[in-house]
Amino acid sequence: MPGCFNIFISSIYVISLKLTPLPGIEPADNMKFDNIIIGGGLSGLVAALESQRAGKSTAVISAGQSALHFWSGSFEFFSGSGSKPVIDNPLAEAAKLPSSHPYRKIGIGRTRELLDKVPAILKDAGIKVEGNLDRNHYRLTPLGFLKPAWLSLDDYFMTDRPENLKGKKYSIVNIEGYIDFYPRFLAHGLLKHGAKCEVTAVDISALAPLRKSTTEMRATNISRFLRNDAIDELARNVNEASSGADTVIMPAVLGMFSDSPVSRLRAGVDRPVYFIATTPASVPGVRCQLSLRDRFTRSGGTFIPGDTVVKGDFENHRLRRIYTVNFGDMPLEADNFVICTGSFFGHGLIASIDRIFEPIFGLDLNISGGRTEWYDTNFYAPQPYMGYGVVTDGEFRPSLNGETITNLYATGALLAGFNALKEGSGAGITLATALHAASRII
Repeated sequence: MPGCFNIFISSIYVISLKLTPLPGIEPADNMKFDNIIIGGGLSGLVAALESQRAGKSTAVISAGQSALHFWSGSFEFFSGSGSKPVIDNPLAEAAKLPSSHPYRKIGIGRTRELLDKVPAILKDAGIKVEGNLDRNHYRLTPLGFLKPAWLSLDDYFMTDRPENLKGKKYSIVNIEGYIDFYPRFLAHGLLKHGAKCEVTAVDISALAPLRKSTTEMRATNISRFLRNDAIDELARNVNEASSGADTVIMPAVLGMFSDSPVSRLRAGVDRPVYFIATTPASVPGVRCQLSLRDRFTRSGGTFIPGDTVVKGDFENHRLRRIYTVNFGDMPLEADNFVICTGSFFGHGLIASIDRIFEPIFGLDLNISGGRTEWYDTNFYAPQPYMGYGVVTDGEFRPSLNGETITNLYATGALLAGFNALKEGSGAGITLATALHAASRII
């Protein structure tokens, strides 16, 4: 099953992004850093930011897109406990997890201390979120369900309690011709909680070039055309279409490179406007990754895009240097390394017919048994492979052939000991372990 998962992920529609120029690295440059972060997703960028802010020369090696490009606009800390969602006291519920769980390895008190820093870190990069660790709020999913979340973008639809929706009038406004948004599912979900809904769509003349093909009407493409006067036209049309509503709900198709278009639209609509995630690629997810990356490079960090680490040299239980595809036999050296390459989704773990492995260093994994034991034939049951990952000590240092690598740290989805899908804990673990690793390499 994991092997099929890799094939599925490799076939997902991928959109190429026109990135802003970055400072490159030529072979003549100094290839020695204090810290090197392997992976340019949420975990890697947050760890890198903390390292660079502490005055450590830091490099990030990023193969390309990360899970942020599939982001819902919300971060979960812990939202699942059996069949009952966790709303109140998620920290107390997390304290009941097994001692091998990443939260318990860090310590619940220390986890809170680390995660309380996250809103300020994101805000410094231009990403505004709301929420706290004392009580989860509810976010509205693209299919109309209410799910618990820890932090959500401040312009995303959320509510403290489902009963708060009763009697409210919502206008769900789509973009004419945009098919990756499901207004009727959203309306059905809101109606179940006593809300009143109307569904409509508006047209914007600036999108005419995209309408030549339905395949061009994607969120990331639309966001490129919705600028300046086009946003003002959109605001006028939304006002006209939603005149009887208390609140407007729209697809998140604005502001791939900054939140300025979002702010401009909200200022032009005469009632509150909130957004809902759409089918990937996620516009706010792309914006989040680019914002964190740009904040890192502005602080003096070195971002190496479009490259993949292929191996490393170890001496006396330490990783001394690494090699990448683009730099060939020219190594990159550092005092400390953090590996943030993700699980099967990000190819941090690979499943073949007969084995599952970590492809860069061959790090030890918590896998036992053959292929038939990797999955449960009941599709809806917790899948064993979801808990597979790199084995680490109490400081999240992985081992190789049973020996701990003393200057290498693993973070996020690459780790063993948790099921992010069942627990609703993926983002919290990603951020907590990134900040924990950063505190060690600093």
